[in-house]
Amino acid sequence: MESNVKMVRLVVWSGLFLVILAICFAFVREQGASISKSNNKDALPIISKLSDFNLTNQLSEPVGLDDFAGKVWFADIVFTRCAGPCPAMTKRMAELQSYYANNQNVAFVTLTTDPEFDTPKIMRRFAEKHGAQNQSWDFLTGKKSEIVRLAVDGMKLTVINKPKDKQVSPEDLFIHSSYFVVFDQQGRLRGALESLEEGWKEKAIGIATKLLTE
Repeated sequence: MESNVKMVRLVVWSGLFLVILAICFAFVREQGASISKSNNKDALPIISKLSDFNLTNQLSEPVGLDDFAGKVWFADIVFTRCAGPCPAMTKRMAELQSYYANNQNVAFVTLTTDPEFDTPKIMRRFAEKHGAQNQSWDFLTGKKSEIVRLAVDGMKLTVINKPKDKQVSPEDLFIHSSYFVVFDQQGRLRGALESLEEGWKEKAIGIATKLLTE
């Protein structure tokens, strides 16, 4: 009789243990699914994929897409004669470079809208003026058609020659985006932010942080 009671108790406790184990397993699986959904929800979209390009930096070195493989990188477009937003944009890009000074996985690119004037020598002078570190920040010039293809088609930035009757000064040559765009380690456009808005730096760092942890 006593042995039967022990057997019943063993069966009951075994069954109870299996039920608890099943509940725990279901809970863990549900939590994992919730985290996965949350991560997917917060994931940055893939906006476009860059094709290769061939431009020249401020050191007169050739630069192409492969030079940024494995790196998260920021890009913008300015011109050195600009009397508008370009100095402020470049100053803010320099702030980002300083923030990531010890991170070799982050790089920076500045394109010119004015390649006929902005030679590598001019671009180098401009880079030095803004305290740019050559090892992680390329100021790119080259054929205008190549710059437009990269900036407009790939980076989704606006670049427009300003009509002479709309220019308010000899330096008022172009209308262009004041956005910073951000690319992942595979050269895919993953984010953009208005560089002249408040909170721009926090947004930029937030985008880069997500991409660096992918």
